[in-house]
Amino acid sequence: MKKLLDIMSALREPETGCPWDIKQTFKSVVPYTLEEAYEVADAIENGDMSELKSELGDLLFQIVFYAQMAKEQGEFDFDDVVDAVSDKLISRHPHVFAGDDCKDEKSLHEAWERTKSEERDKQANAEKATILDGVAKALPALKRAQKLQKRASRVGFDWQDVEPVLDKLDEEILELREAMLKNDQSSIIEETGDVLFSCVNLARHLEVDAEESLRGCNQKFEKRFNYIEKQLNQSNNSFQSCSLKELEALWQEAKIKC
Repeated sequence: MKKLLDIMSALREPETGCPWDIKQTFKSVVPYTLEEAYEVADAIENGDMSELKSELGDLLFQIVFYAQMAKEQGEFDFDDVVDAVSDKLISRHPHVFAGDDCKDEKSLHEAWERTKSEERDKQANAEKATILDGVAKALPALKRAQKLQKRASRVGFDWQDVEPVLDKLDEEILELREAMLKNDQSSIIEETGDVLFSCVNLARHLEVDAEESLRGCNQKFEKRFNYIEKQLNQSNNSFQSCSLKELEALWQEAKIKC
């Protein structure tokens, strides 16, 4: 770890460091951090352990980069980051480190949520935070929607079962249809968002991670689309030369094959 920290420090050295690294700021590094996080997820989904090792290193480097910039500003350093997360993990696992008795996964989850709630209450008292504060705005929209809904649910703002959620989804689809009939693009955008938000809520009630579910759907679509493209290439055809009926037939074939 010291070797990596020393490398990062050298890269940021004003006189002898790397010009690109020196000019970076917290905000300018964020896109790279997001990209590296997704590449970690991709390596895991592909089951590529060699690639995962490499991508985890890249992601760790992002953390080291932020810590170095914070150290230069006198805010905190890498050791402070490690201490903070260590203290948090100990605090959130009293059944491991403080002898508390958690008999099953449900009680573990309740204890975890209770500890997080206490932490937020302390922060709220210090900063006058709202219930939804702390849900990062930079999260992918589906993931953030699910976290916002989950946070609201903790204070009772939620349906008790899935049926009202399905009814709400039907209601939002109807409102989208009405906006489409009026050809009101502004309303169409808004109502489409409401439909997506309701879909996320449905996923949450079904205990499905919306982001993970859609990522899986994307992969499935990619496989099936690639299958169709391969079949067209083998028959010297193209998407443009085929009718929708022919493409639909190939799609149904792809659903069986992929």
